Amino acid sequence: MHIFIYYIVPFVIVLGILIFFHELGHFLVAKYFGVKVLKFSLGFGPKMVGKKIGETEYLISLFPLGGYVKMLGEDGHETDEPLSPEEEMKSFSNKPVLKRIAIVAAGPLFNLCLALVIFCGFYLIAGTQVMIPEIAQVREGSPADEAGLLKGDVIVAIEGKPLETWAEIKGVVQDSAGKPLQFTVKRADTPLTFTVVPEISVVKNIFGEEVKSALIGIVAAGKFKEVILGPWDSIKEGLRKTWEIIELTCLTILKLLQRVVSIKTLGGPILIGQMTGQLAQENWIYLFPFMAVISINLGILNLLPIPILDGGFIIFLLIELVGRKPLNIKMRELAQKAGIFLLVILMAIVIYNDVARLIK
Repeated sequence: MHIFIYYIVPFVIVLGILIFFHELGHFLVAKYFGVKVLKFSLGFGPKMVGKKIGETEYLISLFPLGGYVKMLGEDGHETDEPLSPEEEMKSFSNKPVLKRIAIVAAGPLFNLCLALVIFCGFYLIAGTQVMIPEIAQVREGSPADEAGLLKGDVIVAIEGKPLETWAEIKGVVQDSAGKPLQFTVKRADTPLTFTVVPEISVVKNIFGEEVKSALIGIVAAGKFKEVILGPWDSIKEGLRKTWEIIELTCLTILKLLQRVVSIKTLGGPILIGQMTGQLAQENWIYLFPFMAVISINLGILNLLPIPILDGGFIIFLLIELVGRKPLNIKMRELAQKAGIFLLVILMAIVIYNDVARLIK
């Protein structure tokens, strides 16, 4: 019962919401452009339950790791029978290329929009936490040590500009190598001023790469404070966080291709299930920002130019737009088979990684 409540239920809810919004994007834009939608399914494989409303059959299928929206004329050759003039107007394949691209791109874009809405709502309700600019350690012989900064000092301003978070210190220092900076600190409620000259040091980034960065040799105390955000600040913070995760996701994919990040770090459904379970046991509200991060990952991955994914479909449509005619059916089918093969290999790798982590 514990596993069911804290692992299976949160996993199904998170995955179901992400799949629903992805397919809802395809569905709504298709309907907006007058395309007939035959099926809207959460899951793949045999139908478990379904109901036809209007011209669309809504389904929940057996295998929950995905979903699909089936549109009239989507395959271009799905029936040997000629379509009626009315159905021709509603056929996906007869819509202008740019409209078809919009329909295909809507799924991933809805995932990104969902993440933005979740982040904005989360910050509005829960606020945020920021690390205060208090020093826990000063490296001996560092610029900060030579200037006279001490453990327990709270940095309140640099060059006269007030600071409230530790991240703001890094933002100022990292671009100021060799430039004297005036630090104002609070020490035992007494304001003091010091001149610190940042030096270039070699450090490791989040991907383990050695990079040069300007540092002054201090370590944060790791103390946080709660910040309540109003509606406008919540939107700004939600936009900032959404863009930050988008950038990080794209950069991670690039580092994987460059083999800077090991493929062993990839995770799949089992890892997501573990993480949703752990978060649910701490506090169910933590599932919302996690869902936003996974939604961004799902959106970005679906935009990759791999046949069978939305990104691959968009590439086919762009070729049609430039060449003024659809890609040869045999070429398209060959590319899709290659895409399926690639996805099967990728799925095997992430499942192997997940199982290996469980064993460890």
